[in-house]
Amino acid sequence: MDRARSGAAAADDEIEKHEPVPEDMESDPAAAREKEQEQVRPWREQVTLRGMVAALLIGFMYTVIVMKIALTTGLVPTLNVSAALMAFLALRGWTRVLERLGVAHRPFTRQENCVIETCAVACYTIAFGGGFGSTLLGLDKKTYELAGASPANVLGSYKDPGFGWMAGFLAAISFAGLLSLIPLRKVLVIDYKLTYPSGTATAVLINGFHTKQGDKNAKMQVRGFLKYFGLSFIWSFFQWFYTGGDVCGFVQFPTFGLKAWKQTFFFDFSLTYVGAGMICSHLVNISTLLGAILSWGILWPLISKQKGDWYPANIPASSMKSLYGYKAFLCIALIMGDGTYHFFKVFGVTVKSLHERLNRRRATNRVADEGNTAAIDDLRRDEVFNRDSIPAWLAYAGYAVISAVAVLAIPMMFRQVRWYYVVAAYALAPVLGFSNSYGAGLTDINMGYSYGQLALFVLAAWAGRDDRIVAGLVGCGLVKQLVLISADLMHDFKTAHLTLTSPRSMLATQAVGAAIGCVVTPLTFLLFYRAFDVGNPNGYWKAPFALIYRNKALLGAQGFSALPTNCLPLSAGFFAFAVLANVIKDVLPPRYARYVPLPTAMAVPFLVGASFAIDMVVGTLVVFAWQRIDGNETTLLVPAVASGLICGDGIWTFPSSLLSLAKIKPPMCLKFTPGS
Repeated sequence: MDRARSGAAAADDEIEKHEPVPEDMESDPAAAREKEQEQVRPWREQVTLRGMVAALLIGFMYTVIVMKIALTTGLVPTLNVSAALMAFLALRGWTRVLERLGVAHRPFTRQENCVIETCAVACYTIAFGGGFGSTLLGLDKKTYELAGASPANVLGSYKDPGFGWMAGFLAAISFAGLLSLIPLRKVLVIDYKLTYPSGTATAVLINGFHTKQGDKNAKMQVRGFLKYFGLSFIWSFFQWFYTGGDVCGFVQFPTFGLKAWKQTFFFDFSLTYVGAGMICSHLVNISTLLGAILSWGILWPLISKQKGDWYPANIPASSMKSLYGYKAFLCIALIMGDGTYHFFKVFGVTVKSLHERLNRRRATNRVADEGNTAAIDDLRRDEVFNRDSIPAWLAYAGYAVISAVAVLAIPMMFRQVRWYYVVAAYALAPVLGFSNSYGAGLTDINMGYSYGQLALFVLAAWAGRDDRIVAGLVGCGLVKQLVLISADLMHDFKTAHLTLTSPRSMLATQAVGAAIGCVVTPLTFLLFYRAFDVGNPNGYWKAPFALIYRNKALLGAQGFSALPTNCLPLSAGFFAFAVLANVIKDVLPPRYARYVPLPTAMAVPFLVGASFAIDMVVGTLVVFAWQRIDGNETTLLVPAVASGLICGDGIWTFPSSLLSLAKIKPPMCLKFTPGS
């Protein structure tokens, strides 16, 4: 899994993905080596005005899409491949238009493609990495009320969304991570030769685009993307006319009957999640369906029969002491079990690998292979990567300045956060960032969310009685972002190394993308927040991870007293199940391990419902059938078709939110009732 780690949920799990590897890059290494010999432009020429405009548009489009997903289910699929494809289509289309008009233009290179993809991803990553579907939204008044009365959930322990403080907080936490590991980039990428699988896959994809075969493939991908983008957008527009009331429209179609519909088992015609299912692996999609069957098909009906015994019969359905509390805490138990296992696993792998390197004081493999063509290619990449060095003093000075600003600014935004909490976070961030970046290079698992949760529990227990919840949520967002971004940058540096892109251009565009995201993302969130009923557990915009993170803070502040009756043994069982599933997955041979479900993917339907899981399974069935018919075409076109479905449906959300703000309601309500 790469840096765009599936929102608040997927940062804790191993969501696998389909990574298309262009055929020509595998079958014709000579073509790849020929590309290596191309003249590499200076870093300032790799960062172009047209590239930044394209990155802004792509980043905004994906910010809208990711925000929609983060505020509905929280399970955001990996969109880096899609972003790289969109960057290629945008610039190649632009240069082709100029060619036909006879206008002179700068050639479109893979370095520019890499820069655009990096900037766009850095922009939309803030939509979920910044906590808009989790920690930041967990601070609002609606989530505070949903969490219910408790000794830790004190009056005033909330902060409603606002553009000023959100943009300021994001600016304070989103740039230091870019500088913390700059002096170690050569060590991690070249000396240790860490693979960073997601960064490598993105580089292979971009290199494949810029070949003769890549041009031919791109034409097919353009047609596929535009066709399904149009279909998805038109279908979403058509559906809107039938949603003029509560529980209306095709999104409530009782596919399997009204009884199943009441337990959320229905296909809701959401092409966003059909597309997400096409991108995610079959195991992820089947895991979500298993989680839906276990929770909505078995557990919740059984626990609801204990109403009046396990929980009071006369309290609101949204209370944490009702059935909703079981849904929330069993979901948390699965996620925490999964995250805890992976935290110790990645930490162990990191320590073991570092220990082996310290004991093995000998020359790298590259020296032994100097006579090979591959080694010459590596030396060429190393030369380009080292040529545009970034001064260490600049990184240290920048980090110190940003840290000082954050130490002053964050306690002013949140009175519950003491200045020494921020100092501790920024002091530990380089160490935690190195551990996370090294582990991500080995395992492709970014543990930024796990480090953030560790900070959440520490601060929720450490802070004063009235400050615990806010301090925990803010500390979680702060540490998570510092650690997550440093690993993201190393992924980008790996991509830069393999595409002969300058590290300076990557750092600059990461900073530009983060700056754009700090403005665009809060504005997009506030548009959704004001247009829709975000955070309603019974509505479409459930934003489940906001309540999950607030309840984690309550758990850290109160201990097990925050749990409903009989919830502790059930939670312990699900925590143990998550750990055991991961142990079995690592012990079994790969051909059997691929059938072991992913606990975090199973956990998401516990709160969200089963309908989105059915959508994703439809997506996986489409890919499975397509692979049987034509496997080569599937590898090429699935990313384009899935991107078209996701983008068309996601972009419609923007005009529909504007219509909602303008008080323009759909004219009809499509609703289903029993025939009797």
